[in-house]
Amino acid sequence: MRFIEEIVVDDFLPTVRAMLAVALEARGLTQREIAQAIGVSQSAVSKYVHDDVDRHPAIADDKRVRGRIAEVADGLANEGMDPVLALIELEVLIRELEAPGEVLHRLHQEAVPGLRTYDHTFRVHDPDSDMRERERVRSSVREAVNRITQLPGFPGLVPQVGTNLVEIVSDGDAVEDVVGVPGRIIDVEGSVAVPGDPRFGVSGHVARVLLAARAGGSPARAAINVTYESDVIDRLEQATGSVVEIPGDTDVPAAVTEAIVNAPETTVIAQTGGFGIEPITYVFGADALEVIDTIERVITG
Repeated sequence: MRFIEEIVVDDFLPTVRAMLAVALEARGLTQREIAQAIGVSQSAVSKYVHDDVDRHPAIADDKRVRGRIAEVADGLANEGMDPVLALIELEVLIRELEAPGEVLHRLHQEAVPGLRTYDHTFRVHDPDSDMRERERVRSSVREAVNRITQLPGFPGLVPQVGTNLVEIVSDGDAVEDVVGVPGRIIDVEGSVAVPGDPRFGVSGHVARVLLAARAGGSPARAAINVTYESDVIDRLEQATGSVVEIPGDTDVPAAVTEAIVNAPETTVIAQTGGFGIEPITYVFGADALEVIDTIERVITG
């Protein structure tokens, strides 16, 4: 009797850790950084990168394994993926490879030939789990925020009240389902200051604006607030072709919902401001990275 978990421990884990360590080294990480990223000792990393650990050829040559290793390595190297999401992605890979016809399923059948007479999928976890999606959304916002910090000209788009960038899970309907930056992203003497790592439920106003847009029928899952300036509005009009203005002295979420109901394709809503109210522009998109793509087009003209 040999459980499939034994194959995962004995064959899959050493192979994948070695492949990931080599991929991270190729992307410029030190052995210390690799050890922190994948949760092993630095001496273990040294063995991985010097090919002192046996790799199972069927696993190492698997197209799905190679693709996921590259995806995880890219994410860890550019900080668009944290170790939690990396772990989830590899856990999901294990469950995918346990499906009939996949490499772990085949290796299990080789170890226990009697299994060939049965149709077992061995799916212990759901690959489309809520946890996976939530971590992917958080990773999306994290990567977009990292891009903001490297984007010349972005500090000039930060309003006095600060900026937040948010994204909601696919079936979300409350602020608690929205990832944002705790506090606000602010301009500090021409540089962007980000107060903390993106988390769920930490954005109030921009999250409610996004929820209001979705309540009006918008498919958008992400939003950002930037300054209201005539040249910014003109460039957003050129970039998106859809700018709608709402008065500042109004219930903003209600006005946003109404604007979307009247013009469902709207991706930019400009709040004109009022007495004691700073004018603000809201940009919507399919995800946080698409929103930043729009902002980058505004900056670069």
